[in-house]
Amino acid sequence: MSKKIEKLIVKFLQKEASFDELHQLELWISNPENETVFLEYIKTNALINNVVTHYDKHKAKQKILTRIRAEKKSAFFYHKSWVKYAAILVLALGLTYFLKTTMSESHRDPNPPAIVQDKIVPGTDKATLTLESGEIIALEKGKAFQSQNSKSDGKRIIYQNDSSNSTVLAYNFLTIPRGGQFHIILSDGTQVWLNSESQLKYPVTFMEGQTREVELVYGEAYFDVTPSSENEGARFKVFNKSQEVEVLGTEFNIKAYDDETHVYTTLVEGKVAIAVNGEKQDLLPHEQCNFDLVNEKVSIEKVDVNTVVSWKDGIFSFKSKPLRDIMKVISRWYDVDVVFENKDLEVLKFKGALDKSQSIEEILAIMKSTTINNYEIKNKTITLK
Repeated sequence: MSKKIEKLIVKFLQKEASFDELHQLELWISNPENETVFLEYIKTNALINNVVTHYDKHKAKQKILTRIRAEKKSAFFYHKSWVKYAAILVLALGLTYFLKTTMSESHRDPNPPAIVQDKIVPGTDKATLTLESGEIIALEKGKAFQSQNSKSDGKRIIYQNDSSNSTVLAYNFLTIPRGGQFHIILSDGTQVWLNSESQLKYPVTFMEGQTREVELVYGEAYFDVTPSSENEGARFKVFNKSQEVEVLGTEFNIKAYDDETHVYTTLVEGKVAIAVNGEKQDLLPHEQCNFDLVNEKVSIEKVDVNTVVSWKDGIFSFKSKPLRDIMKVISRWYDVDVVFENKDLEVLKFKGALDKSQSIEEILAIMKSTTINNYEIKNKTITLK
């Protein structure tokens, strides 16, 4: 046993191990080649007495692993730096490996050098605001903007409620490019978080006594809608791609990208009614409506809403998603194109989370150590091999 592993075991027993150290220890213990060494250490080391009273090597191993995983779970959810290790969970612990390849292992270089010709940076707060007049204004981090009805600090834009002076609805468009995100507070106090490659159409000021209506032209948005009781009973509707979502005061997420054939509406809390082709269906908390645009079919199922909406809080969370879908998300956030040189890679599945502030090289380096053979970054295109 190396001194490093011995120190990890001692730190674990003294409850001083970090999440990363717990992860290293779990992997080491789980390796059958280390089982004999580990069990012998348990038998002879006095520190283990606080874990097992009567020595039984198999039960001892199981108790240690159970305790490590319990402490890891606690560290994952409560340690303030847990996000730093999220990609490790995604790409190492959460991997379902079923890649079928005809390539002989003897012909593969275990550590081929990756080719990186372009620096790729994570996305940031930025958007394009199109006014009713047609004027286009760039909103970005560190750049302030103010108009008669709105103001922006470069991270979000806030509209003032001035319906008393409005007789005709004036619309603005907020467009989020690839590699961007933005937060908007509408004139009624409704908050909307827009993901990369999205566009929202909305009135500068809502009319008193009329239904509040906005349109998610494309992309993904998270809505936190102010209730009708605070807006003189006015209902709130979101339109997008042959679908209408009516709410009274609730939080929900809509994903409706132009390059995807499904629209996903996920309810976090409250209640919404989704109308498709003249038919309405109610959605309850923790339910997701899947609207198949090709077949025009609607299905509803229970989902883990935290996995769906974590993107707005700086985390991309995946639950048994194929690499093909994951790389779509990554390509939008990092503003890159992704090419699968080995098509078999597209079906690899992952479960876990990615910190949106991570560099693309960090993510790809972990993939390289666990799944892909190599990658290349050139002309803002990532080629997975």
